Amino acid sequence: MKYIKLLLFTILVSSNYIYAQTDSISLNTILEKKGKLFHDYPSEKVHLHFDKPYYAIGDTIWFKAYVTLEQRSPSPLSKILYVDVISAKDSLVESLKIPVTNAVSSGNIVLYSPKFAQGTYQLRAYTKWMLNFDPTYFFTKNIVIGDGINKELNTHITFDGSRSEKGAKVNTKILYKDEKGIPLMNKKVSWEVIADYERVAKGKGTTDGNGYLDISFTAPSKVDINRGQLNTSLETGNIKPLTATFPLKTAILEHDIQFFPEGGDLIAGIPSKVAFKAIRSDGLGIDAKVSIVDKNGKSIVTGDSQHLGMGLISFTPEPGNAYKANVTFKDGSSKNFDLPPVKDTGMNVSVSQNQENVVLRINANDNYFKANLNKGFYIIAQNAGIVYYAAQSILRGQSFNAEIPKNKFPSGILQISLLASNGSPISERLTFIKRNDLLDIKINSDLSTYGGRQKVKLNILAKNGEAAKEGNYSISVIDETKVPSNEDTETTILSNLLLSSDLAGYIEKPNYYFNKTDTKKESDLDLLMLTQGYRKFLYKDAIEGKFPKITYLPEQGIDITGTIRRANGMTWPGARLLLQIPDRHFTSPATTDKEGKFKFPNVVFRDSSEVIVNARNNVNSAKDIRIMIDGEPYPAIYSNVNKPAEILNIDSTLNTYLKNAKLQYGNAFMLKEVVVKASAERKPSHLDHSSLSGLNMMADKVTSSEQLQACANLLNCLSGSGITYIDNMLYLTRSYNQGSRVPIEIYVNDMPVDVSYLASIDANGVESIEVFNNDGLSGINRRTNTQGVLVVNLKEIKKTPISKDQLKEMFPPANILTYKPKGYSVERKFYAPKYAGPRAATQPEDLRTTIFWNPIINTDKDGKTALEYFNGDGKGTYKVVVEGIDMDGNIGRGIYRYQVK
Repeated sequence: MKYIKLLLFTILVSSNYIYAQTDSISLNTILEKKGKLFHDYPSEKVHLHFDKPYYAIGDTIWFKAYVTLEQRSPSPLSKILYVDVISAKDSLVESLKIPVTNAVSSGNIVLYSPKFAQGTYQLRAYTKWMLNFDPTYFFTKNIVIGDGINKELNTHITFDGSRSEKGAKVNTKILYKDEKGIPLMNKKVSWEVIADYERVAKGKGTTDGNGYLDISFTAPSKVDINRGQLNTSLETGNIKPLTATFPLKTAILEHDIQFFPEGGDLIAGIPSKVAFKAIRSDGLGIDAKVSIVDKNGKSIVTGDSQHLGMGLISFTPEPGNAYKANVTFKDGSSKNFDLPPVKDTGMNVSVSQNQENVVLRINANDNYFKANLNKGFYIIAQNAGIVYYAAQSILRGQSFNAEIPKNKFPSGILQISLLASNGSPISERLTFIKRNDLLDIKINSDLSTYGGRQKVKLNILAKNGEAAKEGNYSISVIDETKVPSNEDTETTILSNLLLSSDLAGYIEKPNYYFNKTDTKKESDLDLLMLTQGYRKFLYKDAIEGKFPKITYLPEQGIDITGTIRRANGMTWPGARLLLQIPDRHFTSPATTDKEGKFKFPNVVFRDSSEVIVNARNNVNSAKDIRIMIDGEPYPAIYSNVNKPAEILNIDSTLNTYLKNAKLQYGNAFMLKEVVVKASAERKPSHLDHSSLSGLNMMADKVTSSEQLQACANLLNCLSGSGITYIDNMLYLTRSYNQGSRVPIEIYVNDMPVDVSYLASIDANGVESIEVFNNDGLSGINRRTNTQGVLVVNLKEIKKTPISKDQLKEMFPPANILTYKPKGYSVERKFYAPKYAGPRAATQPEDLRTTIFWNPIINTDKDGKTALEYFNGDGKGTYKVVVEGIDMDGNIGRGIYRYQVK
């Protein structure tokens, strides 16, 4: 682990500067408080290296996790890592708890149906220590999963939409293909558009001779069509039609642009660089041409975007003037936008780089200079929590420069702050330092061309310049012919630990800035620094002593903790306990402390293992003891910051990969659905209850029990039923969005209940949820002053005689607690076959896309290691990716390709 120190440099930007002023807060005080924040509240980062960029049902996701401190050195803090997989509907699908050893761990997720379906999932990884800080520090990545096995219908949709004062108009074109990729010609299709939980359009059509269907629809202006969905049902001649659902978030793409003056503000009389970023409503950048005019319409400057909608213009704002931007976007549309207002007084910092130095230029305009002559100010530059440069001076000139050698800073984002003598921020600028301090990972094979199933021998050398250290790495080998990808869009150890983990918001194509870099990409990266918000640190918080509230300590293992109480609620000090884990033949004794608390530290068991806490060895324990186990914290599920990267047309985007998945898994994975003609079993509904007989026969929205399978808390799962839960009240979402604050009436079966009662219901016991926008003829809303009716239909419980043993299970003894806590996820090893020679005609074809995966590659003191594996039967280009970190915290990524013929 690296030892951290504050490097303090004082520069004299003018020879006549003296430190005669008594500042309200000294530079040393600021640095001491910053140092306290850094040393007492160290931040952890997590990076996950995956075996490939996307997956299919039937695959296994293999990953290696690296847990580091902010400076990228291996973290000695946390020994447990949590990995969650979250659906597009913000439901938790999978959660793993993985042990961390020497700051690394590895795991896997099996993608089986019906637990996983085709779509884009959010994967996040974090430690319990990270729960004390902003959740935006969590590692997040989109995982795209296709289905080459169960899908009988493949689609590709395009939108052409527009919005006017009258409403929205959308034209769509959908291509339908069967499971073999053959266009479905001359097929009847029924469709409907659902938005704001209402049907806003419907219709029918027929596919043409190429399998295409054109659909046009309109929606009123009050409807947010981009939050809706298009449902289609295609008739094939069989009993069961083929359905498809398309989100409409890109149906109408509107454009916006933001302007970011360097240093934070436009200041009168100071030459200013103004970066801009043009984006579509789906969050992706769009090229634009910008023309700046003043308040009199005089043209000032023009500029074009240079990368993903980002660009730069320069001009000198005039006092008392105001500026607008006339913007023309790539699609030909144009809009006018106001630039930030011009400040009459101010000082800012401008930053550039040459080959050797970071060049600072500090400018103060006339008003600021006159008002602050001879007053002190500070310049502080920090990277990854460490202050590498600090200077203090007195304002005696309006403009001055300073050069700082780049070798003072490590690679990464450098935050340069200009502070007043009282510590308040004046100006700030981010710049990215690129030095030759990253690992150079070289990969070589014994041959350049191989045959199918031939053994491959790889040699790996990882060095930082001329130095080499022991390191920990992971390697993935994929058949790139079957898994084509764009290296620029990858989430790599470089793009994550050096960039994404320090910047707020979504970053489009993050690895572009590290993939075969050149002068153009360095300029584009500087634009990103100007336009993307820094989320790490505010000096104001440190100066005011606003430090994070620590609730969770770094985990060193799984601890089972709780409290023993008597029947009257009083704690029981000195109570004797025994922990038992039957499947591990493990026992451990413990005694409660003076507050009745107990702890079994560093317990090792697998997920779903049965754990028994036994307190029978206490006087009168059968009647007078209560065992209370502490729960585990779980972070809230937030909206996916990577939503702009979601893929609309997964079938066509992953076409090559899914064809292979169908061959690989199609014959041995899933049984096709069989449609049986028979009367359906009648399920509970509102029609079963006389008190609800006045409601409409059909509910406006029905949520089935299948849709609630992953629901942990029923109240949190009602949003999909068109219900808004806020301030412990439930409302119809459509009414709430229109300003109404009249709650909905709630029924469980035929009984009216309140929200608290609803919160106590286990979602697994719910058969369906019916939502009615009005009370029909029932008069419910008129009697209760409510709006709409929510009916929760519980599953019918079949009455069967209960056995004596079942009765005992229902009323277990109070001195024994049996439960299944979250344990470590089951570890699986990647299967790497060993072949004796080329494939024989009688042998099945090796269609694997991940040819080799090993999360535990250790280099020696010279940075070297060697390994071997066997190719599959696929022909084409094989791609080798190695990522990792050495013992000093230097990170790297290496790529190597070879041919299989």
